[in-house]
Amino acid sequence: GKWHMGVNCKSRRDHCHHPLNHGFDYFYGMPFTLLNECQGTDDPELAKSLQDTYWFYTQMIILAVLTLLIGKLANLFSVKWKIIICLAICGLLYFISWFSSYGLTKYWNCILMRNHDITEQPMNLEKTTSNMLKEAVSFIERNKHRPFLLFVSLLHVHTPLITTEKFQGRSRHGLYGDNVEEMDWMVGRLLDAIDKEGLKNATFIYFASDHGGSLEAHRGNAQFGGWNGIYKGGKGMGGWEGGIRVPGIVRWPGVLPAGTVIHELTSLMDIFPTVVHLAGGAVPQDRVIDGRTLLPLLQGTVQHSGHEFVFHYCGAFLHAVRWHQKDSGTVWKAHYATPVFQPEASGACFGRGICPCFGDGVTHHDPPLLFDLSKDPSEANPLSANTEPLFDTVMRRMGEAVEEHRKTLTPVPQQLSPYNNMWKPWLQPCCGTFPFCWCDKE
Repeated sequence: GKWHMGVNCKSRRDHCHHPLNHGFDYFYGMPFTLLNECQGTDDPELAKSLQDTYWFYTQMIILAVLTLLIGKLANLFSVKWKIIICLAICGLLYFISWFSSYGLTKYWNCILMRNHDITEQPMNLEKTTSNMLKEAVSFIERNKHRPFLLFVSLLHVHTPLITTEKFQGRSRHGLYGDNVEEMDWMVGRLLDAIDKEGLKNATFIYFASDHGGSLEAHRGNAQFGGWNGIYKGGKGMGGWEGGIRVPGIVRWPGVLPAGTVIHELTSLMDIFPTVVHLAGGAVPQDRVIDGRTLLPLLQGTVQHSGHEFVFHYCGAFLHAVRWHQKDSGTVWKAHYATPVFQPEASGACFGRGICPCFGDGVTHHDPPLLFDLSKDPSEANPLSANTEPLFDTVMRRMGEAVEEHRKTLTPVPQQLSPYNNMWKPWLQPCCGTFPFCWCDKE
């Protein structure tokens, strides 16, 4: 399914960020993410912001080159030809980048890979659902006689909501509902494959979402990004509950009791130690592992999650901290920074399209906004020293936890910087001779 963790570092074929370079033995899916451009809709997603940036820098460089050229030819000032030529080349590269983001985004970003090989460029969205399902079922059949880990990252319930004709119009909740129903059908097919191979009682299955609904995703009056119920905020908003509180459904007949509902805090970071536990391994001891194995909690041998504190980030910036106070059962959450909603009362960043993590797009709170989630899950009523007798005690303990947490972090380059997000032609996966990248090996 969707990888979206990067592919190459220094050359088109080094595959440094590829799944096969990070522990997986087999990969089939999208190395990047789904974009509106993949469907060819009239409202470009990636291209819109990129076009403006590339075109601005192209104009600035062209202006600089013309100024230097006129000054050189008119003997107004002395400048080396080498500098003018270098600037002109930069301008040409930015122009190519602008043109690529405008017209070729579908070819650059909407691709399917099997291991290191590109199988479709651009991908055929009409066949993607059946291709993903076929690959997953085939993987189960090939590995049924030995332990396996199958990680299926579905493209569904992500804009532009690719839905096959069979499921269009089936839900009363519009296209998003149709997409959810098709995803549900796909999960059912995978469970059927597990049952058919006699693996039902020997397979631990964990179904979850990576974030809450995207409130800014809409077309006209139609909401394309899901719904977060009573919870505030949504996808990409740092610490608000609507962006991080998601369903988790587990199945393991004969081992885990059916129908159990657990209200303890868990995290997607728990998948790693849980899988290691199931495989009989040991997590690395030379670093801090933030996840906790889910098995004791799921089997009922412990009553509380191993997470006392959880730190909620927006990009590289700590926005909120959650404290599950074990002795009282109270769940506190402090927001150090929150996104500025546009319009203010909308509960989302409609003006920007996505909430920023820093700068003038966030509000820093001193003292932090404090909520008692066990009484106020909607985060509607921030507490203060005047309304909450434990305010100072709670804030002091959370501050200590943040300091302890920060000591465990190793500084890394900012992966979400403009340079790292800029399209680089020398890193572009291509199944032909660049820039003529198109193929269909499926």
